[in-house]
Amino acid sequence: MRRVLLPHQIASEAPPAGATIRDYRGTSMGTSWSVRAVQAGPEDFQAGLQGQLDEVVAQMSHWEAASDLGRFNRAPAGTWQQLPAPFYEVLAYALDVCRQSGGACDPCAGALVNLWGFGPVNRYDQPGFSTPTPQQALAALPVQRVLLDPASRSALQPGGVQLDLSAVAKGYGVDCLAHWLAAQGCHHYLVEVGGELRGAGVKPDGQPWWVALEQIVDAPGKDDGIVAALHGLAVATSGDYRRFFFNDARRYPHTLDPRSGAPIEHGVASVTVVAASCMACDAWSTALTVLGLDAGLAMAEARGIAARFVVRGAGGLHEHLSSHFRALLDAA
Repeated sequence: MRRVLLPHQIASEAPPAGATIRDYRGTSMGTSWSVRAVQAGPEDFQAGLQGQLDEVVAQMSHWEAASDLGRFNRAPAGTWQQLPAPFYEVLAYALDVCRQSGGACDPCAGALVNLWGFGPVNRYDQPGFSTPTPQQALAALPVQRVLLDPASRSALQPGGVQLDLSAVAKGYGVDCLAHWLAAQGCHHYLVEVGGELRGAGVKPDGQPWWVALEQIVDAPGKDDGIVAALHGLAVATSGDYRRFFFNDARRYPHTLDPRSGAPIEHGVASVTVVAASCMACDAWSTALTVLGLDAGLAMAEARGIAARFVVRGAGGLHEHLSSHFRALLDAA
C-alpha cells in the first residue's frame, strides 16, 4: 500500500484568483528540467528559468572546459582563485558536508571520478577504458583539499585538485529556480531537475504538489511506494542503479567512496533525503549512500536528516527510515 509523506508546517497562502498552471521545460547539466508554475498573469518565465541553470553550468560544470570550475581545475599549484559568489557558496557547502561526513562526499575527488570512467574524460562506455587497479585508485585520491578565504571569496588550488560538484550542483540548480520564481512573485510551483524536486504552495485547486518518490526497478522484491506533498519541501535520491558498468561479471556503480577510492559495495541501493533545501538533499543523499546503512543511519539521526535507505539483501529490497523521515510519514 502506498504511503503518504506530509510536511509538518503548511502555509495558508492561496494561489492568486484566476491563476492557472504554466509548464516550462528544457535541458541543462546533461539532463532535463521542468517547472510547473501557478500564474495569474501573462509573464513568460522560460528564458529566465533557463538562464538560471545556464549560469550554474557556466560556473560549476566539470564538463565545460570554459567554466569557472574548469579554469580552477587548470590553475597552477599554490594560486588563489577568486570565485563567483554562487560557485563559492556551493563549494563551501560541499566542503562542509565533506568534513561532517568524514570525507564520504568529497568535491575534490574529480580525478577519482574520471579514473573510474564517470567523468567527462576516460569514459567507461568508450573504447580504451579499463577498470583501475586498487593502486591506481588510491593514487587518485585527493592528497589535499581546497582551502577557502571568505574575505576575498577565493579558493586555493593546492595543485592538481580536480573539483567535481556533481553531488551538489544539480540540487543547487533546483534551489536557484525556486528562488528565482519567488523573486518574480510566484510562490506556488513545482521545480524538477533530473529527478530532484522542490515544491512550494499549492495548485489552483488547493491540492499540494504530489510526487512519487523514486523507486528501484532493477531488483527483485517489493519497494513500497511513497507519495510526498512537496509543500515547502525538496527531495533528492542517490542510487546505485542509475549509472554503472560491468567488467568480468562484476557490477560497478557510479557512486564512489572517496575514502577508499572504490565504488560502493555495501548493498545500499538508494538513499532519499527530504529537506527544505534541494542542495542539502542532493549532497546528503550522496554522503549517506557512501557511508552505508549503519554509519549513514547514525549520521542521519545525529544531524536530524529525514532519510530513507533501501538496501539490497536476502529476499530483495529492505527499507530503513531515520526517525525524522518516519515523523513526516506519521504527519499523515
